Amino acid sequence: MGSRQYGQACSLAYALDRIGERWTLLIVRELSLGPMRFSALVRAVGGAPTDILTKRLRELEQHGVIARRELDPPASATVYELTELGRGLERPMVELGRWGMGLQELEDVIELAPSSLPSAIRVILQPPTDFEATLGLRTDGEDYWLRIEDGWTTIGRGAASDPDLCLAGSPLEVVAVLVVGEPGIGNIEVEGDRDLLERLRTMVVIPDRLRAEAEAAVPSLAGATLS
Repeated sequence: MGSRQYGQACSLAYALDRIGERWTLLIVRELSLGPMRFSALVRAVGGAPTDILTKRLRELEQHGVIARRELDPPASATVYELTELGRGLERPMVELGRWGMGLQELEDVIELAPSSLPSAIRVILQPPTDFEATLGLRTDGEDYWLRIEDGWTTIGRGAASDPDLCLAGSPLEVVAVLVVGEPGIGNIEVEGDRDLLERLRTMVVIPDRLRAEAEAAVPSLAGATLS
């Protein structure tokens, strides 16, 4: 038993032995969007010392949660990606994120990083199992896609293929469109099925306190309808 392990015959303790260290789940969060180079991962995780991040990546690789892969020429770079075992962490992380909303303040949402936007939308949306849609996001010059089906949202980097709806703007603007409404939000751009946007708004589940604070912060949006 290592010095930082619980050493208990409990599946939760066994899981925490492998993913309970600081920064670990944030690494998994970023890799859920697809493979990443180390330098990009450092920027996306935010605040993690490079030596600690290297150590966490090494541990996750040893535990079979992530794997390293060499990109084909001309890229010729090493990337990290989730294994099938690592992908199994996505649903627990979404549920943990939903639990964490009860601890958040509105200021936390305002400071949402662009790379965290797809994960944040996956947390706040709770679609029914018979609903299907493909969404495109563009924020901070980067494209992301979300595919909703069977009550689950898959996310990834890159432009969406044949999206039903595209939203472009800052993370705050995109979240505000889904939570409060569209008109009057900065430079938000909406392309595609606007009726779908209304349907998505009915699937947003956040604490009543946060919703009330959001509507109070943008009173021009509260109760607005799409044109």
